[in-house]
Formats: sequence, structure tokens, C-alpha cells
Amino acid sequence: MKKLILSATVLFLMSSKVVACSWYDPDYEYFNLFTQSIIKDKTYLPFLHTLSNRFYGHEHFEIPSENIESWQKFFGNNLSYVETQTLVEKIPMNDLNSFKKGNSGNTILSKLGSYQKYAEAIDYLIEAKYLEPFMRINYVESPDSFYFTPEQNDKNATKLDYAKTVSALTSLYNAAKNPEIKLRYGYQLVRFNHYTRNYEASTQAFKKYVKPLQLKTAPYFLALDQLAGAQRGLKMTGEANWNFFQVFKNSKSRKESAFISMQLTDSASFNNLLKRAQTPEDKNMAYFLLGYEDYSNPILMMEKMYDNDPNSEILKVLAARSVNELERSYLPIYFNAPTKGNSKANSADQKTSDTVKDKVEISEVSFWQKIKNFFNNLFSSNKNESSPKGSGQSDDQLLNNPNRIPFYTQNQVYGSDDKSANFINDFENLTSKIKEKSADEFWQITDAYLSFLKKDYEKSKETLDQIKTTNPEYLTQINRMKMLNDIVSQPEINSGFEDHLMKDYKDFFAVKVPKKETDSLAENYGYDEYSQPSTNDFLRDILANRYFIQGDDAKSFLMNNQLSDLRYNPNLDLTKKLEVFCNKKDKTNFEKEIIAKNINEVGNPEAFFNVIYGDFAIRSADFASAKKYYEKGEQFSGLPLPEGRYDYATDDYKKYTDASKLYNGFNNISGLIFGHNVWESYQSDAAQSMKAEDFVNQFPQIKSNMTKLELATAVLDLQKIGNGKDEKGAKANQLIGNLLYNTSILGYFRQVFVMDFDNANGGKYYFGTTDSPFQYYYKNYSNNVFIKPDNFDLAVSFYNKALTNSNDHEQKARILFQMASAEQGKYYQYEANNSPEINYDDPDYSKKQEDYMKNMASTKNTKYRTYFAELKKNYVQTQTSKALQTSCSYYDYFMKKN
Repeated sequence: MKKLILSATVLFLMSSKVVACSWYDPDYEYFNLFTQSIIKDKTYLPFLHTLSNRFYGHEHFEIPSENIESWQKFFGNNLSYVETQTLVEKIPMNDLNSFKKGNSGNTILSKLGSYQKYAEAIDYLIEAKYLEPFMRINYVESPDSFYFTPEQNDKNATKLDYAKTVSALTSLYNAAKNPEIKLRYGYQLVRFNHYTRNYEASTQAFKKYVKPLQLKTAPYFLALDQLAGAQRGLKMTGEANWNFFQVFKNSKSRKESAFISMQLTDSASFNNLLKRAQTPEDKNMAYFLLGYEDYSNPILMMEKMYDNDPNSEILKVLAARSVNELERSYLPIYFNAPTKGNSKANSADQKTSDTVKDKVEISEVSFWQKIKNFFNNLFSSNKNESSPKGSGQSDDQLLNNPNRIPFYTQNQVYGSDDKSANFINDFENLTSKIKEKSADEFWQITDAYLSFLKKDYEKSKETLDQIKTTNPEYLTQINRMKMLNDIVSQPEINSGFEDHLMKDYKDFFAVKVPKKETDSLAENYGYDEYSQPSTNDFLRDILANRYFIQGDDAKSFLMNNQLSDLRYNPNLDLTKKLEVFCNKKDKTNFEKEIIAKNINEVGNPEAFFNVIYGDFAIRSADFASAKKYYEKGEQFSGLPLPEGRYDYATDDYKKYTDASKLYNGFNNISGLIFGHNVWESYQSDAAQSMKAEDFVNQFPQIKSNMTKLELATAVLDLQKIGNGKDEKGAKANQLIGNLLYNTSILGYFRQVFVMDFDNANGGKYYFGTTDSPFQYYYKNYSNNVFIKPDNFDLAVSFYNKALTNSNDHEQKARILFQMASAEQGKYYQYEANNSPEINYDDPDYSKKQEDYMKNMASTKNTKYRTYFAELKKNYVQTQTSKALQTSCSYYDYFMKKN
């Protein structure tokens, strides 16, 4: 199933900001190693950084309501928070009336004692529960509205009798003796008038019934929220914003709604808030809102907040958001290679371009780090044996390698055309100042983390070691950071350090149990549930990167992939290194328990590797070597096969009745692999698309159904026959040419030597330069497009031998057409590797594109139509040529051209 979606997933995974798919979540695109939620005031959690939702963390926490806490206190803390919430929000009005009459059996109400003890409160709750279903503003559809909004609930405040409701609430307000209950009736009067759009009456109700009580408890801010809404209805924007601002500042559970209600659409709105703000706390709150809304670079706002109050809690929120913003650029879940082709650079004397140096922050090995490394090596039992000869690079060379992750990568700002800004140096300077004036260890932790992102691990460690705290969240973050510094600062991952990983950090490398697929897209298309990246994943990326730059390719591959992933893009050099690692007898515990766990699902590994070697050999026309490898690969378990295939003719998915007769990577290869195309249709059965050569019965070596070993044996026999200069030798060479063409990217049997089970389109069938695209590690190996390009000249060389030794004009015409087809493949490769770099916004785009097309057409006709030209010149009268004109439209076009 993975193969069927490969082309789409390649585009998705190679893009850092893709938002078209409903299951895409930008908060899953970085490793989240700094826990934002360690801020002490949890009421500000919704305003931490997130790109997935309007506010942060709704799936993780619920902020306690100060209204429920106020009721809890009112009832003398006889009820728990949950019980109080049930009483206020869920217990039916009938139960309260029964309690009032003395016959309720409700267990929560029984804890309050008698009705008389809390009579005013129970009466208020009865009235509130009566009103609550109607307490919403009536929605009025705009006559110009494009969409029709169906009525979801016909109950709203206008459904109540206005005069009777106001009279009842006023009477109850006047009768109440307890100021807290009186305040709640006042809140109901303000709210009711607001929701009936009697905005002026709502503001008067606040002045008359709420303000005189001079209580700034939870009901007061509920009423203030409603007052601000009424002021918004009266177009009193400045007053409304200020009152919503007060709710935002003082309410715990209504910060989100107050923030949304504020209309801070321009600098004037913020300036009005700042003018009215008298205290440092108010000013910092206003600066926070400005920094929250305009988030390209938050340092300016943080500087102003620091000047007002370095101990401000809201300043920590903006700082946590800033760390998270930087994390998204320093710790992406995938580092894209910036250049085309093979960018792998792990040689000791690699020279780095100035451009790369400017982008990558390079760390020197500190004096203490060198001492630590010395003792690690001194007491290591295996010294530097993680690879047969070690990396051959010094600590300085390894640490200064420009491909050493993590480093800053500029990303597209989510939902914008802007690029992310790297403000880490200014941020570090600010945190250094704040931690000197603030007693909260948060700033030391932040400072240490910024040093970690900048690769100044020694400074980060020193800062962490100085922190004294008992805060459990802080301690968790500190311990994680100490571990990260320890691992990420290690120049080379040798056997001694692997022993250290197993001893001290083994739990971080535990394999996660896959979550159950719940997403419908995942179920239909084979995606695993898009799970949150973890510290485990980050450490695996780090080690995969370290192994990569020190030359331990096999271990780098297996840190991020399973061995079975190799079949999606077989790579000869990597295969050899993986075979060496798999056969290694003296693996360290880390290699055995962590890395080798990913040697999976390939059956006999030796057979698996030898089939890959055989495939590469036969594609290179080294048939003798191919036979030797296939002899060692006979125990190959085969590729995992699908349950069925899509039938384009019937537009239906058909299940296979007997999969044992299908090609599985080694068995069931049709003898038509030596034939030629009748027509080009990859979806049709082989018998419809392919035809055996008329003379194939002269070669009994070719069976109708073969294994790869039988195929290699047959080709070797054909090669020997082809050494002859006679007609049979010509035919043998033609068959070999057919085999090489038919198993190329253009051939019907193109899957046979690339570890695929059918010829359906996918990542392997790519004409461009396909060297390894990996520069930092082998992560997402199966979702990258690369494989050794076809050498069409090999097929042409065998066809040339056939052409030279054949005296049959009909056969020569067929051979020349096959050679022309191979030459077409060479052109496609040339075209793919010479695509124009023209921007769509270039004012001369059309002309440049036209010039490019003319140049490509000229090149094609002068350099890649050699055999078509010879066919037209010397063989136009053959029956083969005439038949080809009816079956190949392009050939017909070429033959009719002047």
C-alpha cells in the first residue's frame, strides 16, 4: 500500500509547510523538547504557542473556572470542585426544587445539609437554571449572507417576556441579603439586557446593580464581560476593549473569550490600552497582547515588558512562545537536503562553502569536553570500534561538520508568505539580563535551552548545574536538557559512548507501541496515525546524523528505518554496509538492543542482500555475477504482495485468488521479458502488451516462467551464443537487448530488477539524476525518490551486435526500432536533468519557456533520433516498419515528416 501513495507522500514529506490536507498538523513538525507549559500561572496556558488551534492545549487541560471556585467557597468547601460544578451546571432544576421542599435524594445536595442553610443560593440557582437555556443572543442573518445558517436552537433571550423577567430579577436582587447572591442577580440583569440587545439598559443595569456592591469577585467579572459586550453593541469600542481587557487580566477561565472579544485591529487600539494602563502589570498585559498578535519578532515587546517588571508572569508566557517559535526552525522533524544530487559529505578534509558556513552555527570542542572525551575513550572496553576502522576524523572535524544537526533552518511562516526570523542572539541577551533580576528559575532554564539550540553545550550545562529548584516541572525539564546536552555534544558515537547510552538513557530509546489507526485517511491509504514527535525520535535523529557523518551508514540507516525499507530504493553501497553490520558478531549492547531491532521482515537477510546484488549486476549486464548472487539468494522470502490489483478495464479492484503465481521479487518471471511491445500499456496483462520474438523457440533456455536464477542462467547462455557472428548470435543479442530495455524505466517489466512487485508507477520510475538525496541522515528512506539510472547504452550495445550480424531486413528494422526506443529513454534522462529554472513571475517567462522548448526539440532531433533516421532512410519499405507505423503514432509522425 505504501507504494501506491509514494509519489504523493514524497511531495508532502519534502515540504516543511504543507497545509492542504485535513490531517496535517503543524504542531507535529518539531520535537517540542522545551515544555512550554512549565510556566507557573496555568491560566495563561491557552496563550502558549500553537499553530494547530486558535489556542493552545485544549486537548490536554481544562482551566478551573473561578465561578465554580467561588461557589465552592460559598458552600464552605463542603463540596469538591467537581461536585460543585455538577451542582451549578448539571443538576436539574427539579432536583433543586425537591431539595427546597425537603425531599430530594440527591447525594451532592445532601452534603449541603438543609435548604435553609443556603436558601438564597439555592433560590438563585433555581432562577439561573430557568434562565440558562435562553441566555444567548438572537442571531440575525444578514440579508446579504452567502450561506444559509439553519436555526440550531430556537431558544434565546428574546423568547422570554422582557418586562416580567427584568421585574423578577430586580425583585430577587432587592430581596437578597447576601452581597454575593445580590451580585449574581445583578450579573443576570446585565446579561439579559445584553442578550436582548437592550444595550443601553445593560450598561445602566451594571451601574445600578453591580458597581455599587464594590465586590470584585467572580460574578463581577462575568458581569463586566457582559457590559463590554453591550458597549460593543453601542459602538463604544474603546470602553469595550478596556473592560474586556480587565476580564482578560483578572479572569482565569474567560481569558480566551475576552481576548477574542477585544477588537485590537490597529495600533490606535493598543495605544488606547497603554494610555489607560496605570500599573506595570497592566502595561505588560497590553504589551503581551501586541506581541501575541504581531509575532514576527517578539523581542521588542519582551524588552518593554522587562523594563516594566522583570518578574512579570505574562513575560514568561511570551518567552515560552518565543522558545517554541525558535524550536520549529532549529528542531524540525526532517532536515531537507538543500541541493540536488548526492550531497553526502563525510570526508575528513571536506571543504565547506562560505554560504553553508553562514547558515550553520559551528561549535568548537571545549577544553572540558576534550577531557571528558579522553576519559571516555580511556576507559572504553572497545575503544573506537563502532565501525571497522572508526570514522578517521578528529573531534574538531566531527563537531565542525556543516551537516551536523541541529542547526537553524529558515521556514515559511505558517499561513503567511514571510520567512521565519532567527532572533536567538537577541533573545539570549535578554534572558541573560532577566535571570539576573528575576528569582524564577524559568529564566535560567530558558537561557540554558537557548545555549543548547546554539550548540554551546558547555554553557548550557554550566547554567543547568547552577539551578536550585524543587519545582517538579522544572526538574523534569532540567534533567531532560542535561541528557540532551550529554548526547548531542558527543563528537563521535563510539562503542564506549554506546555503552553509556545503554547504562544511563536506555529508556529513551524504547520502541513506541504504534497507536491504533483512527483517521479515515490513514485507514484508507495506509498512513500510520500521525503521532507526536518525541524525545526518543529526536535522539534517534541525532544518532542517525552522527553515524552518517562519521561513516557508519548502516547504523545511521537503521536508527530511522527498518531493513525492509531498503527495498523501496535499493542502494548498492548502503546494501554492502548493511550486510557487514548484520553479519557483525561482536555487536555492542546498544547495537543489539536498539539498532539491530530494525532488522526485520526480509526473511533470510543474506538472501535478501544477494538478490539486491544480483539485480544491480544484471542491470549492469554483469550476468555471470548476477547468477552467482542469485544462487545465494534462492532462499529470498519474496516481497510482501497486495491482496489484489485495480483493473482499469473494469474500473474495479480485483482480489488475487492465487498469489503464489505472482512475481514476488524472485519467482514467476514471464518469458515475455525477452519479447517486444505490441502496444504500451502497463496496466494490461503481459500477453496483451508484449509479444515473443518469432524466433524465440530456437532458444529453449528461455522458459515461459522463470526464477531470477533461471533468468540469469538463460542470459549467460544467450551471451555465449551472441559471441558468434552468425544469424543465431544476432538473435541472441537482440533478446538480451530486449531484456535490458524491457526492465528499464520504459519497459513493461521495469519492476523486475528494482525490488518491486509490479510495474505500476511510483518513486522508482524517475528519469532525473537519482543519486542518494540524503545529506544529514537516512530518515524517511522509503519516501525518497532515487535509484541508479538505467544505462540505455547497454541495451543499445547488444542491439548493435545483433544489427551487425543480422542479414534479415525485417529483423534489422525491428532491432533499429528497439534501439530508437532505448535512445528515447536517453533523451528523457537528458530532458529531466536539464529542466529550466524559470520563475513564473519572470516577465519573460513565456519567451524563455518557448526558447527552452525549441532548444530541447532541436537537441532531440539532432542527437536522439539516430535510429529513427536510419529506419526511415533504409527500412521504410519493410513490413516491420509499416506495421510499426500503425501501432506507434510517434513513429508514424516521424516517418511522414519532411
